[in-house]
Amino acid sequence: MQTARKAFTMIELTFVIIVIGILSAIALPRFSDTADTAYISKAQSELMAVRSALATERQQRILRGDTTGITSLSCTDTACPPTPTNAFDHFSPDGQATPEYHEVVQYPIAACSNNTQRACWAVSAGQGTEDMRYTYRFVKSTEGNDGKAVFALENNRLDCVDSASTDCELITGK
Repeated sequence: MQTARKAFTMIELTFVIIVIGILSAIALPRFSDTADTAYISKAQSELMAVRSALATERQQRILRGDTTGITSLSCTDTACPPTPTNAFDHFSPDGQATPEYHEVVQYPIAACSNNTQRACWAVSAGQGTEDMRYTYRFVKSTEGNDGKAVFALENNRLDCVDSASTDCELITGK
């Protein structure tokens, strides 16, 4: 009469460890890419929403007979509602006798809280007196470095400054 087996053999344990190692070698890089892809998709969605709102605001101003250009998507005027932590909150004022400040998007998009934060929008003044720069900073883990797509608000349009860069292509989806 044989005794019952109480443990796995060394070969069985080794085989299981090898299989788990192979699966983790395949799965872990996929998980890190998933987070990067999510951040890029989020940025693309936010960019499309802001561009759509920008076009709508421009059309509404024209219908009101107002030709005032849109110079900012994050109002810094003292008459603006206080929203210092948002990248896209209110359009620059229109040309009405009593200027109105319309929201860019219903749920404002938070700005980067510091210079080291990634997967967020940073706002800065541009080269000229009226243009603004909106920079999306993100981590490209596949390349091991940081990505940065800079958009300028000029002539009522929000376009990438260096449209030929791979970072701009990632965010704009072109």
